[in-house]
Amino acid sequence: MSHDVKTLKEIYGQPAVWQRCLDDLGRMDLAALVDGYDPRVVEWVFVGCGTSYYLAQAAAASFTTLLGVPARAVPASEILLQPRLVFPHGAAACFPVLISRSGHTSEVLQVAAYLQTQNAEFLAVTCDGRELAATTDRILKLHVVEESTVMTSSFTSMVLALQYLAASIAGDQDFISSLLQLPRHLDRLLRRYASDVELFAGQSFDDFAFLGQGALYAIASETALKVMESSSTYAQYFHTLEFRHGPKSIAGPATLVGGLISESGYVSELPVLLEMKELGSQIMVVTNSATAELRRAADLLIELELPVPEIARIIVYVVWGQLLGSYRGLAKGLDPDNPKNLSRVVTI
Repeated sequence: MSHDVKTLKEIYGQPAVWQRCLDDLGRMDLAALVDGYDPRVVEWVFVGCGTSYYLAQAAAASFTTLLGVPARAVPASEILLQPRLVFPHGAAACFPVLISRSGHTSEVLQVAAYLQTQNAEFLAVTCDGRELAATTDRILKLHVVEESTVMTSSFTSMVLALQYLAASIAGDQDFISSLLQLPRHLDRLLRRYASDVELFAGQSFDDFAFLGQGALYAIASETALKVMESSSTYAQYFHTLEFRHGPKSIAGPATLVGGLISESGYVSELPVLLEMKELGSQIMVVTNSATAELRRAADLLIELELPVPEIARIIVYVVWGQLLGSYRGLAKGLDPDNPKNLSRVVTI
């Protein structure tokens, strides 16, 4: 690890950050936070920008999985520009969840102001708090201190917190117990695979494509964004099986295809990665348990071996893209702490 890179320190520090968040969540009155807005009665709409939008997608998938109810994710800009498409029955008919690490993101604050004009209650999820925390009494604030420009530990911690919230509403103590296992497992996995990712990132690729289905589509999206932000390298993201429908035209020796393979979809998703390997691409695969066929084919394989439900694993899947992006940036002579054209907070 490059000890002077803040972004890497924050990636490697996630086991401890997750543990602190879990300890804090165990002391919070989460029922009071969402009183009157049970997601089994009122539809929740998760709202964010950039990484926080992919976070919103992961949270919506988690709520649907854990509670068996519809939940949606939308970019904040859609509410500002097309509110009737997002809220056809009015904003007050839903329970929006506004997500912003800084609490200072312009579009999210504008959505908060719009919701206030509609007399709509909403939940704010944040790390820094700032202006967003002043817009509602319903605040889920995590004590995650992140100095780097790109979101790493804040992303995973807020997904973790929203999954904890969903399980708390569902009364699913077994799932909460599963979340409590994640810090020690990530610590184990970082010790096992981080150096492999660093070595792999030293290679040069012209194209990056990251694939995932279900909740892992949001994680593939965030993985691609981390590679773009931290290494100024263009990366794309697709649903795994959709990659065959045109995008596979980029497959070849200069392309890295990253597959986030689910356990439930393994039989259907694996052949896509193997096909890209046959077309000449290198393949990076993150999965919970690999078959011998995948072990032979993968250029970089990260096998999680997590004894927890599939939806509880998703934050562990993203860590390897965080590392890949930072180490690829360093290999290109860039500074991942100061990405080109980016600032820590987007204000308009």
